[in-house]
Amino acid sequence: MRRPVWALHVLIVGLALHNVAMALLWRAGLRGNALTVVAAWKDVLLLVALLLVVRARRRLPFDGTAADWLALAFAAIVVVYGLLPQSWLGGGATHKGVLYAARHDLLPVGAYFLGRGLELTGRERSRLCHTVLATAAIVAAFGLVDVYAVPLSFWRHAAGWFSDQLGLTYTGVSGLPENFVYNAGGGVVFRRLTSTFLSPLATSYLLVVALFFVPIRRRWGLPLALLLFAALLWTHTRSALVALAAVLVLRALLRRSVRPLGWAVVVASIGLAFVGGYDHFGPRTHFTASELKVQEQIARSHPQVSNDPTSLNESSTSEHLASLRDGARTVLRHPWGFGLGNAGVTAARTHVAVKAGESTYTELGVETGLAGALLFIAWSLALFRSALRNVAWIASAFAAVLVLGLQTDVIGVPWIAVVVWALAGDAASGPSRSATATTS
Repeated sequence: MRRPVWALHVLIVGLALHNVAMALLWRAGLRGNALTVVAAWKDVLLLVALLLVVRARRRLPFDGTAADWLALAFAAIVVVYGLLPQSWLGGGATHKGVLYAARHDLLPVGAYFLGRGLELTGRERSRLCHTVLATAAIVAAFGLVDVYAVPLSFWRHAAGWFSDQLGLTYTGVSGLPENFVYNAGGGVVFRRLTSTFLSPLATSYLLVVALFFVPIRRRWGLPLALLLFAALLWTHTRSALVALAAVLVLRALLRRSVRPLGWAVVVASIGLAFVGGYDHFGPRTHFTASELKVQEQIARSHPQVSNDPTSLNESSTSEHLASLRDGARTVLRHPWGFGLGNAGVTAARTHVAVKAGESTYTELGVETGLAGALLFIAWSLALFRSALRNVAWIASAFAAVLVLGLQTDVIGVPWIAVVVWALAGDAASGPSRSATATTS
């Protein structure tokens, strides 16, 4: 109990299963406040684990490193912006929205200090790595079976988890997130692998992280890597493939090795071919009549977009790029920020104007000002640099997450915010505590 490493194992597995479990509980009839209490298990467990670490050390796990100071500075600015009246900043968030946003922004900070305080041995880190890989294998296998064997109508009946429980309004797929499917245009629709996260994006992020943990030299390493990469392809998430290839190129440069560069070429080539040909072999599904009307309305309102998934003018890609551009402009025009609760999913859930979405960095800039966004970036880079010196495979996974943060809210995925930041926090510790136990 003084070093609750067990809690991190539970979080690795539990956070990967959280969404599907909550959706099925909602479908079974557990709803409202009762389901909210059940869904809070993850926050309670993280807080308890961190309190146990603080109690054992009689202080916060703080060694005075640059990453430690920057983490505290970022946490402090989040708290300050949470306390400032919204009217001072021009924001319109509700009290509930401020609380949601504070939890969202502080989750990686809490996970980081938990990782710092666990003082993992090489064997413990190896076991955590195996837990991540086992979880990723389950997520991949479940997703590949689900995408072909479970009809979309089954998940439509659980869509209330998103709409009624979380307050997220989705119209394109009967209450399910629009990215549950890939719309090839002309009424042709394909399933995307969403797995236990009920999200192709969150699933792809876990798979990218796990791929950097795979020990290829082990007998089971290559088959596992192929399973995870296949599932990643079926998520049809181009940003995840780009992030994977980009970090492999970075590893090639840092290690002055050709092998990672070769893997990057393989990932890019297969990824491009797979995405381009998905409408020839992907698992086809169908819109309902009402859904088809909504999709036709969307198509008429965006006549300039392309249906080519490899084009920058494709609807999803152009939307992400436009959101990133608009969010950056908003931060630069309003550099003092709007206060917590005015960006991303938090603003959407509480029905206030969304000042910025998609990108982690623009969302933080809108909520905590340009200073808060720059602090987060500085902390992330300091953490990456420290982790790179000690545990390269964790640093690589962390770098991939930072790349993904350019076009999506990565810390809005609890598995990423907790697991990756906790492992990076441990990896940022001194060499004596972070001797590498596995070879990636």
